[in-house]
Order: sequence, then structure tokens, then C-alpha cells
Amino acid sequence: MKEKKNVELYEGQSFEEIKHIDEFGEEFWYARELQKVLDYKEWRKFENVIGKAKEACRNSGMTDLDHFVGADKMVQIGSTAERKQNDYKLTRYACYCVPCAIF
Repeated sequence: MKEKKNVELYEGQSFEEIKHIDEFGEEFWYARELQKVLDYKEWRKFENVIGKAKEACRNSGMTDLDHFVGADKMVQIGSTAERKQNDYKLTRYACYCVPCAIF
């Protein structure tokens, strides 16, 4: 079982400092950044946690698509090569669901 980590710290920054604001003034967090907060080394394992958190969201009567929004991006893997990297924009509620899905 994964040890619960302090979500308030991320490489010396607080949880609020890794928050992003979209063009509509809505706050969100990237799942790949939250992955680091929770000390997951592999995205594929953390993506399983995201799946469980989505299920928890639905079980609470919420619509998971409102809280877990796909945010794929292109990242460089060489001097000119790129590949798609899966990510999610998470609402504050989604961020709260993720640690619950770990246990």
C-alpha cells in the first residue's frame, strides 16, 4: 500500500503555488504535477489512481468530466521529435478525490 504523502508540498512549493488559472479565471491542477506531489514515479500507475478517483467522483453523484478534463500535450523527445503526453486538468475537488483513491 502506498504511503500517504503531504499534498501541501511539491519541490519546496505549496499546493496552492502549483495551481494554474485558465482563461476563464477557473483554478486547476495538472495531474502530472500532482503525481509528483504524491511521489508516483510512473505515470501508468498514477493513471490507474486517476481512474479510481473518477469512479469515486461519479459515486458521489458528480460528473467526472466536470472535474477530470483531458489535457494532452506535445513534448519534445529529441532535438526535433515530439510525442503526445497524456495529462488531465483537475479541479480542486478532483485533487481531493485522488488521495482517497490510493487507499
